[in-house]
This record gives sequence, structure tokens and C-alpha cells, in this order.
Amino acid sequence: MGIVISFLIFVIWGGHLYYILRFVEVDYTSAMFYLHIVLQAYFYTGLFITSHDAMHGSISKNKTVNRYIGTVGASLFAGLSYKKLLKNHFAHHHHPGDEHDPDFSETSQNFFIWWFVFLKRYLSIIQLVIMAVMFNLLKIWFDEFSIWFFWVLPAILSTFQLFYFGTFLPHRRPHADKMKPHNARTQKANHLWAMLSCYFFGYHYEHHENPHIPWWKLYKTKNKPVNGIE
Repeated sequence: MGIVISFLIFVIWGGHLYYILRFVEVDYTSAMFYLHIVLQAYFYTGLFITSHDAMHGSISKNKTVNRYIGTVGASLFAGLSYKKLLKNHFAHHHHPGDEHDPDFSETSQNFFIWWFVFLKRYLSIIQLVIMAVMFNLLKIWFDEFSIWFFWVLPAILSTFQLFYFGTFLPHRRPHADKMKPHNARTQKANHLWAMLSCYFFGYHYEHHENPHIPWWKLYKTKNKPVNGIE
């Protein structure tokens, strides 16, 4: 089932991207124009969540399959290095919310400063070169403005969604005793909102307790609204 769901996310992301690049006009007065941007950002988030599940080996029992799917998802998201993501993510799980956590900001809890530091740790020259090559290849077939609004912008918006619900809200200070041992909060139980906000990733304490549970089963671990984000 994990492989099937991963494949569906890749197809939905790619199919919608092709459709909007080919058939949707850049029209600042159209509500549908903005809706497509938001939808594509949400599908980008699905790419990253899929790579995240691959890191925990929850897509397939086969390690090679997990690595392949995780690499594809990370590459499609923004030319990210799956190997670097894997290394940093396991460091995050071993040291959540402390000075050894590569996803945590010791210097500032300001949302935008922390977001910038968070992204900077994952950016690389190779990644930027890959994205520049992809951008110019897309220009062969699609309008440049469409590429900016439908390929680049949704990926950036997705980083805000992932960071806000998956890092900032769960792990920001102060760290209360009830957040131990993961220094993590969790969303109050509302499965519809949890799915729409970030593929159940807001159930973050539950994820740290059960890292092997795939995102589409994570809601089952939410038995009661404890450690709610305030």
C-alpha cells in the first residue's frame, strides 16, 4: 500500500503540474489561478512527506525500494539530496529540539529567521545547479511566467507549510515537561484539519513516538487530544 500511495502522489503532483503549466493562464484576477498554486504547493508537500516516510522505512520492507522512492521524491521536490536529508533527519530524531538538532534554531525562535536557517542547512550548490538546469529545460516547452508561478512558487510555499507544521509549531520553545522526551507538541485531534494542514504531520508527538508509522496511518495513533498545540 505504501508503494501505491507514493506512486499516486507522484502522479498527482506531476499530472497537476503539467496541466497548469500547459492549460492555466497566469491571471492575477482569477481565483482559479491562486487555487491551482495552493493545490500544487500541497502536492509538493506530499512529495516531501513521501521522502520522509522512506527515511523511516515505512513505504516498503525493501530498503532499496525505500531509498529509490525517497530519492525520487526529494529530487522532484527541489533537487534535494536524499542522503543529506536522511542524515539530518535521524539526527533530529535523536536530538529533537536541542543544540544537536540540525532542524532546530538555537539562535532565534523567530519564525522567519528560523525558517531561513532551516532552509540554508539543506541548500547546496549542486541543488541550485540542478534546479537551474530544470528551469531552463522547462522553458523549452512552457511559458516562463507559468514556470515561476506553478513550479517555483508552490515549492517555496510548501517549505513554509512543512516548516510551520512539522518543525516550528511542534518544537518551538518553551519546552514543557509533557513534551518530553521528544520536545514535541502535537495538534489537537481533528483528522480532517490534520490531513489538510500537513498530511497528519501535525500529530508530531505521535510521529516521534511511532516513527515507523506511515503518514496515512498516523491518525490512528491519535487516541486523545493530549499535548495540544496552543
